[in-house]
Amino acid sequence: MGKSEVTAALAALIAHKGGSVFPRKPIESGCQPNHQGERLFPADGYMLQQASQTADSLETVTPYRFEPALSPELAARNSGTTITLQQLVTACETPMATEQDRVLVEGAGGFYSPIAEQALNADLAVALGLPVILVAEDRLGAINQTLLARHAILSHGLTLAAIILNQQQQQQQQPDNGNLASIQKMVTELVIPLPFTVCGSAPWMELRKQLEPTFSALYR
Repeated sequence: MGKSEVTAALAALIAHKGGSVFPRKPIESGCQPNHQGERLFPADGYMLQQASQTADSLETVTPYRFEPALSPELAARNSGTTITLQQLVTACETPMATEQDRVLVEGAGGFYSPIAEQALNADLAVALGLPVILVAEDRLGAINQTLLARHAILSHGLTLAAIILNQQQQQQQQPDNGNLASIQKMVTELVIPLPFTVCGSAPWMELRKQLEPTFSALYR
């Protein structure tokens, strides 16, 4: 389970608790044509739409879609298109949202990955000014990567709401890698472990259950 599944699980959890969610994945690459072959289908955007139970159309959730499985910025360029940071910011606008609603925006790649022409995920995060949830894979090297990403997020003046340590592979008969305990000692933010889970066609449902005990801390 990756970043998209975790984002969908958060959206599903808020909806399950009776909250309203406005999900956005403004740009997605690696999309395949739909059954009619008329429009590229954003699998991650669709997952967010379904998990959040939003009334927003898929066109609103993920307006910019590209077929090459590359960084969005490069996928757009290879498709003969230029996507600007302002276009993505506009795509994330939610004029109907109230102070009680939650807006969930999923980037593409890491914090310093390119997402638009001459713009990184970091630039989009700063432009939106939303709190950031960092999803890190629980594996060898996670401590270094998590602390580097955390430093980058905080150095941009952003609020880091939580760190989710996501175990993507089953660790059978393996000793505790110590990532969770080490990271918890080094940071002040909430660190949430997500053990490996075998999920069916709707992976966010099981992840939602795992995140539920931390709901009050996340949904502030």
